[in-house]
Amino acid sequence: MRSRAALLATLFAVSLSAGCHDVKLESRFGPGDIGIYDDLYAVSLPDDQHAVAVGYWGAIYQSDDGGVSWAKRDSGTLRSLYDVSMGDALHGWAVGQLGVILRTTDGGKTWSLQANPKQAQGVHLFGVHAIDANTAWAVGEWGTRIFTDDGGESWQDFSLTIDERNPRFIWLPPVDQDRVRRGEKVFEDVTLNDVTCRPPPSQHCWIAGEFGYVFYSETGGRSWERGQILGDVQDQRIDVPFEATDITASDTDRLKAFAARVLPESHLNVEIEPKASDREIAALTKGGKPEPLFEVLDARKDSVRGVIEDSGILSDRIRNRGAPPWDFEDFLKDDPGFLKRYLDERRAPQGGVDVRVSQNPFLFTVRFRSDDDGMISGLGGLMLRTHDGGRTWAYERIPRKQAVFAVAMAGPRAVAVGEKGLVEVSTDDGHSWEAPQKGFPSVFVFMRDLRFAPDSKLGLIVGQQGLILRSQDSGATWNQVLPPEKKAPQQQAGL
Repeated sequence: MRSRAALLATLFAVSLSAGCHDVKLESRFGPGDIGIYDDLYAVSLPDDQHAVAVGYWGAIYQSDDGGVSWAKRDSGTLRSLYDVSMGDALHGWAVGQLGVILRTTDGGKTWSLQANPKQAQGVHLFGVHAIDANTAWAVGEWGTRIFTDDGGESWQDFSLTIDERNPRFIWLPPVDQDRVRRGEKVFEDVTLNDVTCRPPPSQHCWIAGEFGYVFYSETGGRSWERGQILGDVQDQRIDVPFEATDITASDTDRLKAFAARVLPESHLNVEIEPKASDREIAALTKGGKPEPLFEVLDARKDSVRGVIEDSGILSDRIRNRGAPPWDFEDFLKDDPGFLKRYLDERRAPQGGVDVRVSQNPFLFTVRFRSDDDGMISGLGGLMLRTHDGGRTWAYERIPRKQAVFAVAMAGPRAVAVGEKGLVEVSTDDGHSWEAPQKGFPSVFVFMRDLRFAPDSKLGLIVGQQGLILRSQDSGATWNQVLPPEKKAPQQQAGL
């Protein structure tokens, strides 16, 4: 698992300079002046007049004229702010490093810090969505999902946790496994990057994150279901005779063809899970000694894994599921049902190996223009598209392999922006994409977020070195607002 510092560097440290803020410079500028153009990570437009953008070093920029002019506001923190969402023209939240949550009730002019359960845990918050003036969801590291319906006076924790049936349970350190058995909360090591909801009275909400984690809710978040990412590579089932461990030549050829489809798709991993029949389990666990069965299961797994690896798929893209717990006796004292539960999960009508595609895209932002129609931006030029409210998602690709940090739709037009000046436009509802031939300024910095106002006419893009681009025609043309084009931006470091 990569470090959280590395994750932050990937997502938000978009400036390439080694410089830092000199806080003393603030005294040279009057209230509201933007003297240093901070890296901006997110923007919110509750209507066609009001806008708030947030970013590095606690930066908050605010506009009351539809993004024509901007003032810098005091956030009261030097922690980077990764997302902002306004429930209306006056009320909203910003979230960021180490669990910081800020609240505004005057359109972003002033902000106050709010206590929440993630501060003490030191968890970074990457996404927030204000459903209305009092209701919001925030998401982040360690499966964080927190909710308020009282303006942020209190935040309820609905974060993802691990139980004994979770595939990740076996990889927990013993101390955390014991905590799970005692019924204590152990949070899942997955980062959720964005959350969005449709305006009331709709009750539809969505979450997107790493490892292809996508969730949808039709109850305003009171309950969540996992969305399914559809691919065109089919799972494989390898059957073997009673107590056999080797696979046939035809099965080997089938696995090689499967691996050839997976190999170029870096967002796909392979899961290998050995299975046993009832007859095998009965014969190979006599006297409560499961080791003979464990040997068969391990050998079946190794036979399949060897073919997959020989086909060129690296080991870090292969996941072993249901690996035999050779140290099972260590668990029985505190968990007498541990071995039975493991054996029940290995049962199948025929012994063999299940070989599954594991979706592994790194997802950044999720956007919906109706209760059914939405898109998600991702790493490596990937995007996901749904027409059924997020129950199922299909892959779409833009012509470039760079990170697509944000995507937004305005009528039949969709605009995607990302790293190193990436911008792609679709005018046919996302079926095809191309770089704009005109109407877009020459930009080579990272563009981190893109939003359209509810009327879909006004659009704003924010990014590295204080970049703000503005559109008044649903994204057909854009002009640079900040930094002023006649003034070279001061280079600033990200994190």
